[in-house]
Parts: sequence; C-alpha cells; structure tokens
Amino acid sequence: MSGESDVTVASTGAVRPAGPRVVIVRHGETEHNAGGVWQGQLDTPLSERGLDQARAAGAGLAAYRPSRVIASDLERATVTAREIAAAAGVGDVELDPRWREINVGQWQGLRTSEVRERYAAELAQMDVEDIARGVDGETLKAVGVRAGEALREVLDTVGEDECVVVVAHGVSSRAALAELFGLDPLAATKTLATMGNCHWAELVRGRLGWQIGAWNAHA
Repeated sequence: MSGESDVTVASTGAVRPAGPRVVIVRHGETEHNAGGVWQGQLDTPLSERGLDQARAAGAGLAAYRPSRVIASDLERATVTAREIAAAAGVGDVELDPRWREINVGQWQGLRTSEVRERYAAELAQMDVEDIARGVDGETLKAVGVRAGEALREVLDTVGEDECVVVVAHGVSSRAALAELFGLDPLAATKTLATMGNCHWAELVRGRLGWQIGAWNAHA
C-alpha cells in the first residue's frame, strides 16, 4: 500500500542523475498482497497485476542505466528483478537471501482478520515493542541486521557514477535503511510509510554521505 507522500520519478526518457546511487525496490503485487494475507517468507508468485507493475518499474528504472540488479531469493522479488534487469539490459540477477522478507512465523498464510482475532495481544504489543512476529518469527532488528549488512556491502562497492538496483520487500527494505542510518526500527516503521508494490527508495551519496533522495517513488 502506498503512502500519501509518493514521489513520481521521470519515465524512460529521463536522463539519469550523475553520481552513485542505489535504488531499493519492493516487489510486484502477489495474490496474498491483494488478499490481505501475511506472506513473510512464503514463496508466493506475482499476480498478473504484479507482473505488469514489474514491467512498468523496469521501463522507469531503465533510465537510471543500472549496472547490477540484486534481489531477495524469494520468487516475487526475483521475477520482479528479472523484469527490471531485462528492461535495463543487465545480465544475470544476483540473488541474496539476506534481503528476504521478515519471517512472521505462525502468522504466515493467515489473513489479517485471523491474526487480529487470534493474536490481538501480540499485535498490541508490537505497537510499542519490537517483538518477534508470529511468536516464533523475527524481530525488526533481526531483519535490519541481515538486510543492513547486505546493503552496506552494496554501498561500499558501488562505483562513482554507478547505479545498483536491489529488489526486496516492504519490511526488509525499511529495516535495512533503519539499520544503515542508526534509526530505531520501530520508530522507522511508524515514520516511513510502507512502500507500495514496485515502488522504491533511492539512496544518493552527497557531501555528508548516503541519504534518502526519494521514498515511495514509482514509474
């Protein structure tokens, strides 16, 4: 779901801004997304709408001339990444399981209404404390540590005028950025709206280091 502060970026005719940048994209829509099902690390495919979103994102991101496309190894992310890579003329997509979505344990496969009914106390606690999702799943901090490590590796190796695209998930993307910038993961969740399907965050490097140049941008 997209926030009100969405930023629209230029389409395929745009000239890529100079300087290093890393674009972190959320995968296209799945039937579980549309149906309000907690996916977590379930390996669900893109819906037809999700495929259309991935192709549109590829057309928009081709203007940035990415040299690499990296993705979570879950299917919804890898298929989205392949569409982007094909549009940009990039060869193989690099898979990195550290970008996987948060593990939501016992909630995986349940509808939001079912989770609210069965786990109301845990949901209320999540509003004030970073507890493990789905009782035996992951915390936001744990996701941030693994995805943040992967993000730092990308930032450390990106060239001076290079763009790298990473295709991941709503929670893992935000948790990685929270870890990178030293933000409390729960505060980041309350501050940064969940990226819409095939929306992205753009990291740019300036005089003060890496900064978020765009959030919830889309084609």
